[in-house]
Amino acid sequence: MLHSYLTVKEAGEHEIVIEKSRFICHLSRVSSEKEAQEFIQDIKKQHWNATHNCSAYMIGETDHIQKANDDGEPSGTAGVPMLEVLKKRGLKDTCAVVTRYFGGIKLGAGGLIRAYGKSVSEGLNHIGVVERKLMRIMHTSVDYTWLGKVENELRESPYQLKEIHYAEHVEFETYVEEKEKQAFSEWITDLTNGKGDNTEGDLTYLEKVVNHLKETE
Repeated sequence: MLHSYLTVKEAGEHEIVIEKSRFICHLSRVSSEKEAQEFIQDIKKQHWNATHNCSAYMIGETDHIQKANDDGEPSGTAGVPMLEVLKKRGLKDTCAVVTRYFGGIKLGAGGLIRAYGKSVSEGLNHIGVVERKLMRIMHTSVDYTWLGKVENELRESPYQLKEIHYAEHVEFETYVEEKEKQAFSEWITDLTNGKGDNTEGDLTYLEKVVNHLKETE
């Protein structure tokens, strides 16, 4: 599992108009080529009367699956520039489909390359990009007498509190980076004078919206 990676925030779409042609960018997370192809086919069904439904996707920890399809546009003018935007943004497990409704004005090869790249770039800016960071959920059990202090300190700390369970003891669930597990446990031990009990939970990805990757094509 990757320590962290970037991907599209959620499934969505964004439309731009260039020289009277409509370019509708559809974006989605995908975890396999099968999912990517199903997403592409769904868009093609929705926009069966469109002039083109071009696509590109990048999948896998090492980006080992990369595909681009021009869907009838001149070779290299649609799918490839779409894929290049995904690469420049450093995105993984992401599929883009750009639906074009021809507006009557030909754009030429250079115009098409810019249009399809811009469509994906602005689509990503509109929908958003997230960083998914691998975290360990640490379970901290304390007596109720420590509830206020531990909760306050956790909320003021760099660690992100996930949930609090109230049972026989209070249990805090906290997102902690793998490399910080020991430091976190030592911090809890010091904080509770050794009265806090830490156990390791599941590994999960925590998502954070990133805005610094915006660019225009």
